Amino acid sequence: MKRNPMCRSIALVAMALFISDAAKLSAISLDAALAKTLEKNPVILQAKIALEQAAGRRLVFRSTSLPDAKIQGLAGIQGGKRAGQPDTQPFGFGRGFFTQPLFDAAVPASRRRGNIEVLLAQQRLNVAIVEQLHATRIAFYSALFNDSLRELGEAQRQRLEQNVDTQAERYLAGQADRGAMASARLLERELNPRIEEVRRGYHGALLTLAICMGDDLGPAANIVPPDGELKFATAHYDLQSETAAALAQRPDLKLARLLVRAAAEDQRIMEAVYYPALDATFSGTYIPVTVQSANGGGPRRSDDIISSEATAGLAYTWRVVDNGKVGGQVARAQAIREMNEISLRQLETNVSLELKRIHNNLHAIEGRWKSLSAAVTSAEQNVTVVQRTLAEGLSSQLEFRTAESSFLETKSALLSAAYQQNVARAEWDRATGRYFQFSEDTAGNLH
Repeated sequence: MKRNPMCRSIALVAMALFISDAAKLSAISLDAALAKTLEKNPVILQAKIALEQAAGRRLVFRSTSLPDAKIQGLAGIQGGKRAGQPDTQPFGFGRGFFTQPLFDAAVPASRRRGNIEVLLAQQRLNVAIVEQLHATRIAFYSALFNDSLRELGEAQRQRLEQNVDTQAERYLAGQADRGAMASARLLERELNPRIEEVRRGYHGALLTLAICMGDDLGPAANIVPPDGELKFATAHYDLQSETAAALAQRPDLKLARLLVRAAAEDQRIMEAVYYPALDATFSGTYIPVTVQSANGGGPRRSDDIISSEATAGLAYTWRVVDNGKVGGQVARAQAIREMNEISLRQLETNVSLELKRIHNNLHAIEGRWKSLSAAVTSAEQNVTVVQRTLAEGLSSQLEFRTAESSFLETKSALLSAAYQQNVARAEWDRATGRYFQFSEDTAGNLH
C-alpha cells in the first residue's frame, strides 16, 4: 500500500506534541530546581552541619576565660588493731579545686577566635551554596541547550523524511532515478548520529542536575526534565561599580579575609604563652567521717584526728625560658597567616580580570547573536525554496544537502549563542557575589 506523506507528517507531529505535553507535566522550572538544591543538596547539607559544629568549637575557645572546677571523692574501709577501736571502720573524704583566670593574654584572642570560627563556617556554607546553585543553573541551561538541539535535529529529520517520500513518489512515477531516492535516504540517515550525540548530552545534563538537587538516583528514580527554553536577553553591566561590589560581596573573598583573621588570632594565642598568667585558686578537703592516723606519741587524742580544711590564694605563672617549642609554633602560625594574605591578594586581583573577561565575552556573544539571527532567516528561506524546486525536479540533491547543512549549522550556532549568553550571565552573577538572579531586571537579586 502506498503511504501518504501528509498523513505521516501529521502523525509524527501529533506524537511529538503528545510526548512534549507529557514531559512538561513533570518538568521542573529553574526557580524550583534552585529551591530544591538549597533543600536537598548533600554538599549544602554538610556545610550546614559544619556550621552547627562550629558553634561547639566556639565554646571550646571561650572556655579559657571560664572558671575550672573539679571534685574528687575517696571512700574505703580502714582496718587494724587499736585499743578501744573497732578492727575495721569506714572512711571517706572529698576534695574540691576551683580556678578562675584573672589575667591571661590568650583570653581575648581566644574569644575572638571562637567568633571567627562560626563566621568561617557561615562563609563556607555561603560558598557551598553559590557553587551548588551555579552548578544547578549550568546543568539546567545545558539540558535546555541539548534538548533544543535535539528538537532542531528532529525537525530537520522530518523535513528529510518528507524529501525521501517525495523522491520515492517521483521514482515510482518515472520522474527520477533510483540514485536520487538513495541520496535522499542517505541524507536522512546522516543526521541520526548528531541527534544521538545531543541526546546523550541531554541525559548527562539531566544526571548532573539530579545530583545537584539531591534526587534519588536508584533503579526506580524518576529524573525530572527542565521546563522552559533558552532566551537571549541583552545584558549591560557597569564594570567598575560591579567590580567594587564583587570585592565587597563575594563569599569566597569574605572567607579568605576570615582565614587571615583566624590565622592572626591563632598567632596571638600562641604568643600569649610569653606573658605572665594570674589565676585565683581555691581548694578544700571535707572529711565527713573521722579518720584515725598513726599516733606520733602526742599526749592529746586530737593529735591523731584528720580534720577538714580549705585554702585560697593566687597562682602566678610566667615562662621565662623558651626551649623552642612555643617559638616554633608562633613561627608556623605566622607563616600560615602570611600565606593566607598572599592568597587573598591573588583572589582580589583576579576579580577584576575575571569580570573584564566575562564583560568582553558578553559583548562578543551579543554581536554574534545579531549576525546569526539574520543569517538563520535567510538560510531557512533558502531551504524552503530548494526543497520546493527539488520536488519539482529543478534542483539537485547536492543543492538541497548544502542548503540543509547551512541552515542546521546556522540554527545550531544561534542556539549556542543563546546558551553561551545565559552561561555568561550566570558566571557574572557568581563572579560579582550576587549569588544568582533570574529576571531580566538587574536590580532583582536572589540571596
